[in-house]
Amino acid sequence: MFSLRARLAFVLTATLIASPAFASHTHRAPTSHRATTSGHARGSHKAAAKSKKTRGQQTIDPERVTAIQQALIREHYLHGEATGKWDAATNAAMQKLQADQGWQTKLMPDSRALKKLGLGPDYSNAINAKDSTFATPAPVNLPQEQAAGFTAASGIAH
Repeated sequence: MFSLRARLAFVLTATLIASPAFASHTHRAPTSHRATTSGHARGSHKAAAKSKKTRGQQTIDPERVTAIQQALIREHYLHGEATGKWDAATNAAMQKLQADQGWQTKLMPDSRALKKLGLGPDYSNAINAKDSTFATPAPVNLPQEQAAGFTAASGIAH
C-alpha cells in the first residue's frame, strides 16, 4: 500500500494544517483610543477627567456682542441700547432673525446670521474683491549687468 515515507509525509502535513485550529487564543490589551493614548487601563479616573474638558469658544467678546447688538437694533430685531452683554433679549433677537431666515435657532449666533447683519469676514482686500484690478505692474529697472545675466541664463538671444 503506502510506503512509510508517504504515511509520514501525510501525518506531518495533516499536523501542520490542523495545528492553528487547536491553538489557544491569547489575551490582547484593549485597543480603544482612550486606553492607548492615556497610557492607563480602561476606567482610569485621569482619562475620564481629561475627556470632560470644555473645548472651543465659551463666550463672545463684549466688543463683538456690542457690534451684534447694534446690527440687531439697526435691523429692528432688538430695541434699546447695545450693552455689550449677551443677555436674554439679545439671544431672543438673534433667534428671531435666524428663524425668519429659516435657519437653525439653537446655536448662537449662526455664521449666516452674522453675515446677514453685515458682520461677516472682510474680503475687501482679497485678490478677487469686487473693485480689485489686474493692471500690469510697473516695470522694474534692473542694472544692465543683471539684466544681461538673466537674458543669458534664459537662453533667449536678442
